[in-house]
Amino acid sequence: MRLYAVVAAGGFRRYATYRVATAAGMLTNVVFGFILAYTYVALWEQRPRLGGYDLPEALTYVWLGQALLMACAMMGGGFEDELMERIRSGDIAVDLYRPVDLQLWWLAGDLGRAAFHLVARGVVPVALGALAFDLALPASPLTWLASLVSVVLGVLVSFAVRFLAALSAFWLLDGAGVLQLCWLAGLFFSGMLLPLTLFPGVLGEVARALPWSSLLQVPADVLLGKRTGWELAQAYAFQGGWALVLLAAGRVLQSAATRRVVVQGG
Repeated sequence: MRLYAVVAAGGFRRYATYRVATAAGMLTNVVFGFILAYTYVALWEQRPRLGGYDLPEALTYVWLGQALLMACAMMGGGFEDELMERIRSGDIAVDLYRPVDLQLWWLAGDLGRAAFHLVARGVVPVALGALAFDLALPASPLTWLASLVSVVLGVLVSFAVRFLAALSAFWLLDGAGVLQLCWLAGLFFSGMLLPLTLFPGVLGEVARALPWSSLLQVPADVLLGKRTGWELAQAYAFQGGWALVLLAAGRVLQSAATRRVVVQGG
């Protein structure tokens, strides 16, 4: 486990070296945060309790989304492109010979990346949003801790989905299309564009049951205090269940891919 902790720390330091890119990305989050915030203000002035949120809660949802956009890699920017390139080039054979688990290696690095983005591209947008708008940020440290646990589970789900998509390159040779579909689904079904509570009927039920809702919708509801007690436990079970299922699927696909490399003489 110490090795994976070192890999995670290395992932954090790796992204910390791109200071200009981080500053530019943070500015982008702030700009889009203000655009979405004023769009939400216009919507909520017409429907004050739209989706079960009042205006301060809706604005908090907006800025939390900007804080988690890169942490959960909803639009990419994680390990997946590098992993696919190693599969295409054949360098993945070297990775498979290493005395480490392939999935845990990439997971550790991605956790370090997510931690960096949560701090570097999450704190400032939320702080600026709180200065410009009346946000419904919790006063209790326990609520913040509960939401942090939910965010970590969301990052695990995000990793598991992207790991599966990246492994498709073993069969497709170029999994870019699969990744793009995952990113589009992540933006739509995570609630980044609109809270999933606004989705009507069956579409809303399906959207809230899909794994992508773990990336934003569930952490937002935990932060806003809409998941407490037994409902909080159910939220954790939902996110943890999807994480376990998808990580297990990743191990099965990894095993099949390893056999494919061996058969091809890799």
